[in-house]
Amino acid sequence: MSDTEDHGGDPAGRTADKTLQERRWAAYQQARRALTRGGFRGTVRERLELLQEAAPQVYDLDQPPDMYGNRIVETLEERVAALLGTEAAAFFPTGTMAQQIALRCWAGRTGNPVVALHALAHPEVHERDAFSTVSGLRPVRVTSEPRLPTAEEVRSFAEPFGALMLELPLRDAGFVLPSWEELTEVVEAARERDAVVHFDGARLWETTTHFGRPLDEIAGLADSVYVSFYKSLGGFGGAALAGPRTLVEEAKAWRHRYGGMVFQQFPTVLSALIGLERELPRLPDYVAHARVVAAALREGFAEAGPAWARVHPRVPHTHEFQVWLPYDADVLEEAAVRQAEETGTLLFAGAWSRGGPGLSFTEVGIRAAGLEWTAADVRAAVADFVGRLPADSR
Repeated sequence: MSDTEDHGGDPAGRTADKTLQERRWAAYQQARRALTRGGFRGTVRERLELLQEAAPQVYDLDQPPDMYGNRIVETLEERVAALLGTEAAAFFPTGTMAQQIALRCWAGRTGNPVVALHALAHPEVHERDAFSTVSGLRPVRVTSEPRLPTAEEVRSFAEPFGALMLELPLRDAGFVLPSWEELTEVVEAARERDAVVHFDGARLWETTTHFGRPLDEIAGLADSVYVSFYKSLGGFGGAALAGPRTLVEEAKAWRHRYGGMVFQQFPTVLSALIGLERELPRLPDYVAHARVVAAALREGFAEAGPAWARVHPRVPHTHEFQVWLPYDADVLEEAAVRQAEETGTLLFAGAWSRGGPGLSFTEVGIRAAGLEWTAADVRAAVADFVGRLPADSR
């Protein structure tokens, strides 16, 4: 369960979880060592200091600020289009808005409002049926398997669709990616059906290591691509839609209609430019070290002796992955927070979510702070963490 999910109207449950969340946040702030630092988990002061320190390195602060999407916003849009190898790009306040508009525009061009996607895709799980409720689109699920759709599933799907949306990586399945060959075959299968291909690339930035291809080659497979500025790059928020110039210009008109023509956005845009300058070049190192950390977690749990443990994927496809353990989420949450409070080491910074009866998982992500952890550090932290779990459950 995410930090923002409710408890079905149970005030006691909400109060208990709020207290645990507050303890986790305080432990994060006070921990001497954590796999992930910065980004949205920082304080307001830390976020503002990021702009004060780094903004002059990425943009001339003596220029006038933006007004309704010009100036610095256009600078960011041009930078994104160049990185992704597209004709143009448009900045959006949210990825939810960007993708709805992109697929709405494609539906108008193809004459088919059906969008084929994965059952675990972000719009299906996290956006309250926005495609159908707001944009007149009809999502259909190609598969619910914990992987990306296959070319054969796309070719044999029972009804026509105007667009195929692929989330790269598929976050709720464990930040998983197909192979490059599988991805190209899926794209070709969609094109055989006269469908356009849209990449939900909220985390596309970190896929280059797995695919062994540069960003522009990856993005070049699709007809349009959405990218986020906060999920991997540490920005304050915001997203971009990239693709053909005619599509982007049409999307900008719809952006205005959807209420996305924000008066001034320079703080968010500055943070995005900082992310592109600082974090984007580091992502391959984060991915490489995530594989070291994942292996050490597996070894640590095997040595510490819980009944069962799984790191998924076994070899992470990106710098983020899942850890599954056979305990209730509140038990794991309490152990993680107490470890940080008592030792200053925060091994698991994210919330634990229920994955089934007596089974829970959390997401682990490697950032700059995580590069300081050796495999031995990880194994030691795992042993300490497992020692805090109920003995009768091990």
